[in-house]
Amino acid sequence: MSGKYVATSGITIAAPADRVWAVLTDPAAIKEFMFGTDVETDWSIGGSISWRGEWEGKEYADRGRILEFDPGNRLVMTHFSPLSGQEDKPENYHTLTWTLEDEGVGTKLTLSQDNNASAEEAEHSKGMWDQLVASVKEIAERG
Repeated sequence: MSGKYVATSGITIAAPADRVWAVLTDPAAIKEFMFGTDVETDWSIGGSISWRGEWEGKEYADRGRILEFDPGNRLVMTHFSPLSGQEDKPENYHTLTWTLEDEGVGTKLTLSQDNNASAEEAEHSKGMWDQLVASVKEIAERG
């Protein structure tokens, strides 16, 4: 995958950044906002992260590494899915970047995914991430 296209989704959440961060890093909340996935990680920089579950009737075991972990501000990880049909090598991984910004009345959450092979692939990813960040908002706002 030689992808130069980035999928970006953002939303403003009526909750402080520490609450949004808690949602992003809590396995039970992740299962809820990330389409039923079970996550395993210790959140250490350089540490592994894995997501397991079922997507559109197919079981998956995705994986990656934690690149940045700045509580309340920024979380960056790599992501590879064998369901992509691609070889498990670095150039086939995406980088997922979660950024939280204080907006005074809440928190702006932005999620970007790099390394999309085409504008169409980036748009497809954006649609999925739009649903996901809306779910994060719903969970964070219900307290």
